[in-house]
Amino acid sequence: MADEPLVLGIETSCDETGVGIVRGTTLLADAIASSVDEHARFGGVVPEVASRAHLEAMVPTIDRALKEAGVSAKDLDGIAVTAGPGLAGALLVGVSAAKAYAYALGKPLYGVNHLASHICVDQLEHGPLPEPTMALLVSGGHSSLLLSSDITSDVRPMGSTIDDAAGEAFDKIARVLNLGFPGGPVIDRYAREGDPRAIAFPRGLTGPRDAAYDFSFSGLKTAVARWIEAKRAVGEEVPVRDVAASFQEAVVDVLTRKAVRACKDEGVDHLMIGGGVAANSRLRALALERCEAAGIRLRVPRPKLCTDNGAMVAALGAEMVSRNRTASSWDLSADSSLPVTDTHVPGHGHDHVHEVSKENLYS
Repeated sequence: MADEPLVLGIETSCDETGVGIVRGTTLLADAIASSVDEHARFGGVVPEVASRAHLEAMVPTIDRALKEAGVSAKDLDGIAVTAGPGLAGALLVGVSAAKAYAYALGKPLYGVNHLASHICVDQLEHGPLPEPTMALLVSGGHSSLLLSSDITSDVRPMGSTIDDAAGEAFDKIARVLNLGFPGGPVIDRYAREGDPRAIAFPRGLTGPRDAAYDFSFSGLKTAVARWIEAKRAVGEEVPVRDVAASFQEAVVDVLTRKAVRACKDEGVDHLMIGGGVAANSRLRALALERCEAAGIRLRVPRPKLCTDNGAMVAALGAEMVSRNRTASSWDLSADSSLPVTDTHVPGHGHDHVHEVSKENLYS
């Protein structure tokens, strides 16, 4: 185990400052500082607020992770950081911090992809990823089906949302129902006491001529909002629990149906689900039911590893080190629209660590 790479990962793509430390595929620390409460009154994430929160939380969160892992910064074999996609200002805080620590420590720097990290984090719980692996990533910013034959170099997009992401739809419906922000956890909670068959909400892009693996939740969101408005317009009470359950069922029905179909079409017998919405209890239950019926093995990390965290970045960074992938250069920058096909941002063919003084600058 001591021979496995010890890597620190930094995640700042949205509203959570995450710092994780792994040794190989073993999680040693997962420290998070969330600014979600600061965004709640706005009903969504405010980029400037998120960036300031990352700046204030960065050093204390790194120190906390090192203490939790019981390691010294000088013992690290590399620093990994989310280079994109995400909010530009928030990403810049993380990238700048990672570059500073890597330079001061004389360690290699790895700018990695946020989506690829969400796939790789499953290794910390269920061991090495099968190759290939089909991944369904669902969050507030992404709803994607991805096929990976090598998480460090080969991730192929199969499908994605053409409008709202699944998590975004949860947030918007929660707002219409006056349930607060973020919407995912509260709708999940209310839905447990509701009837998922009470209201027949539409399933987007499920017709015979529709894109097989793409998603659309804008029409569903509008249909639910209009249904609620119609009830209120005639003075009727809105059955919040039934609306939550019926809306949630429409989302997870489409997600799981398309994911299982992609596995069958590609001959892949493993499905991994990640991203914040993967913490949804109904999504996990329906995915398991449909995967078992199709002879597909389902892998879903525990809820804390589904939401944004530094552990997932450290996990992908450790894979980069283990497979001798080229480290990033000192001119690494944030890329808010980094494509998932760019699993990491390599340097220009030279070992940038050798540019640093042999003396450790970090104390």
